[in-house]
Amino acid sequence: MHNPIVRKLLPFISFFLLLIIWELTVRFSGWSTHVFPTPIEVVNGAYELSSDGKLFKDSVASLYRVTVGFYLAVIIGVPLGIILGRVRVANQIINPLIQFLRPISPLAWIPLAMLWFGIGESPAIFLIFLSCFFPLVTSTMISVLSIKPIYFQVASNFGFTRQEVIKKVVLPAILPEVITSFRMIVGIAWLVVVAAEMIAVQSGLGYLILDSRNALRMDYVMVGMITIGLIGLSLDYVMKQLTELDEVEWRKFSS
Repeated sequence: MHNPIVRKLLPFISFFLLLIIWELTVRFSGWSTHVFPTPIEVVNGAYELSSDGKLFKDSVASLYRVTVGFYLAVIIGVPLGIILGRVRVANQIINPLIQFLRPISPLAWIPLAMLWFGIGESPAIFLIFLSCFFPLVTSTMISVLSIKPIYFQVASNFGFTRQEVIKKVVLPAILPEVITSFRMIVGIAWLVVVAAEMIAVQSGLGYLILDSRNALRMDYVMVGMITIGLIGLSLDYVMKQLTELDEVEWRKFSS
């Protein structure tokens, strides 16, 4: 379809069809609305949660944890990935450990996180940090290793210092790929924060879902799920816009 208006409407059509299927399923499945609430009941639940500010507070709490954990991973992971890509000895010593820990699910760290940090913000942020850190280190290291050696030879001929090589050769070369990996990593972090909030904290969208389930408020549960999807969609859109910046803009940013 070449009509731009039709292309923009297609996603809304799919959501409209989903609402119809949802309503028909509730009506003809025989399930109680206490088990599977209707769209109208979920809208009313969203209004109730929004009117007292709880939905907003829990959303902000989840976004705060994702932001802190993500930025900590960027601050530590990107420099470490550059070091592993540029220093062979460091790669041989540290990279095997990184690759050993990377496949372990962040959720497997929950018991240790709770023992180390107790109940509160810290264990949740720690789990988000882990979910972002290992993929980010690996993707940064691979990006550095994929830089053509000729660039470093030219930098050597011009007498660049190590700091100048990082700033003028490495960063411009890896930045587009690293930003692309951010899109995937933010999605992983958003998944992990919900699971972490069901165990380690008493606020956030994950906690809202767990607490609502215990109170048998399935409408609130679905409001939490929908909010998670909408925020995740928004985060993905923001990261997609960053990845679509052209190479000239990235070079201006890194210069």
